[in-house]
Amino acid sequence: MAGFTEEQLNAALRRASEELGFPSYYEACVRPLVRDPEGHWPRCCGGGCDPCAQRLIQVALRTLELLGTPRVAPLPEG
Repeated sequence: MAGFTEEQLNAALRRASEELGFPSYYEACVRPLVRDPEGHWPRCCGGGCDPCAQRLIQVALRTLELLGTPRVAPLPEG
């Protein structure tokens, strides 16, 4: 992880989840995105998944903002 501690990640992810009404039991699905902020992220498949990739992305983006390390790579279309 670049530039933040595990405690900072936990606090930012918790806050982002609360702000966006995202259930805490799905936070483990967001962690890989935050740990690889410029990597390949999933996109919505339109299949009604729960949680939807778009929700994961919203929480990951907000978490990265709170950590002061916003994503630079373009988001997947979809």
